[in-house]
Amino acid sequence: MAGSVFDSQVYGGLFSGGEAGRLFSDSAEVRAMLLAEGALAKAQGAAGVIPQDSAAAITRAVVEIAVDPGVLKQPTGRNGVPVPGLVAAFRAEMKAPEHAQYVHWGATSQDIMDSGLMLRLRQALALVEADVLAAAKALGSLARTHAELPMAARTYGQHATPASFGAVAAGWGVPLLNLLEELPALRQSCLMVSLSGAAGTASALGPKAAEVRAAMAKGLALQDPGRSWHTDRTPVLRIADWLTRVALAFGKIGEDCIALVQSGIGELSLGGGGASSTMPQKQNPVAPSALVALARQGSGLHSVLQGAAVQRHQRDGAAWFTEWMCLPQIVLGAASAAKTGKDLCAGLSPEPEAMAAALSGGLDMIHAETLSFALAGQMPRPDAQAAVKALCQEAQAAQTPLRELVARDYPDLDTVALFDPARQMGCAPWEAMQFAKKTEDLGGK
Repeated sequence: MAGSVFDSQVYGGLFSGGEAGRLFSDSAEVRAMLLAEGALAKAQGAAGVIPQDSAAAITRAVVEIAVDPGVLKQPTGRNGVPVPGLVAAFRAEMKAPEHAQYVHWGATSQDIMDSGLMLRLRQALALVEADVLAAAKALGSLARTHAELPMAARTYGQHATPASFGAVAAGWGVPLLNLLEELPALRQSCLMVSLSGAAGTASALGPKAAEVRAAMAKGLALQDPGRSWHTDRTPVLRIADWLTRVALAFGKIGEDCIALVQSGIGELSLGGGGASSTMPQKQNPVAPSALVALARQGSGLHSVLQGAAVQRHQRDGAAWFTEWMCLPQIVLGAASAAKTGKDLCAGLSPEPEAMAAALSGGLDMIHAETLSFALAGQMPRPDAQAAVKALCQEAQAAQTPLRELVARDYPDLDTVALFDPARQMGCAPWEAMQFAKKTEDLGGK
């Protein structure tokens, strides 16, 4: 098995992060770091910190020169970070030492790595956002179409009261809408440049450090933090938290889908593959299972990432290395969950007959709560609950539908209404339609 399922030739089709995968390749990291170096040089040239002709030469070289990630392996092993090796290789490729000497002027490795990371995270967020949006819209369509389709709600795995499939779809989709609503503020507050020098004091950057940092941020279309955040990993943690919750939201959908296609339930069609190698009658819930697995992985890695945020002094190698190992997997896991979830949601369809069978089975006891409140109009609530409990016990013992016993003992009650699932869904249809309207309001976002 490959070290990561996301870039595995065998498992990559099951856990595909789509375009996000290319953002966490060695070549993508090198390219992002070079862009950060170019933006730094341009900002320093404009501020007069380095010669303008050198800044122009560096900025031009960033576009023209491609550094092979393979040449960074040995220096990274020695130095613990790839930037010294990258700077050395880039300077050599420039073949203009009079200009190359100004590459990386006053910055530290973490400035370049964190700034490059934010460039890649920005693209990853956009890719995940597009898939989350598509999934929400697909669920909105399901919610609208099936707002009035009764099905059994389940608590603790058992029938509870009637709900609607549209409301279930809405319940899956609301967390996705909430995640989308959070994104603008997340981008504004967390996608930031880093430029603080070796110990976060910007001492080597000179008196124009703040001016250069602001210009560098503008050049990369990132935010200017106005401070050092070398050991304050809040921006990374908040982005990782958002991505983890994306995986968790789709994991919830996957968990429910696995249960609803279970043998003996069969209330949902996935509309996809899932063939067994030995049992031709089966359609395994492959995509939902992948979503659950991705949610579990993301949740576990997020816990490790949070622990790595407790960093020692002004730089902590061990904590930083831990972040490198966790964060890409969290990002790719969320991207894979969003891509898989989008496709799953687009193919879902209910099985109305199976839903109706579940509602009509069980000797009508799915309506016990409704019955207890109806009887509470005639007697104290505790007495009504006791009466319904006794009727349920009799129904089970005699294998007689509850509605027949109610008609016998309480002929004044409207048993047709009480035992009609379509009339006992509460606010479920309304909630389904409210969610559907919100997804339509997303428009072309």
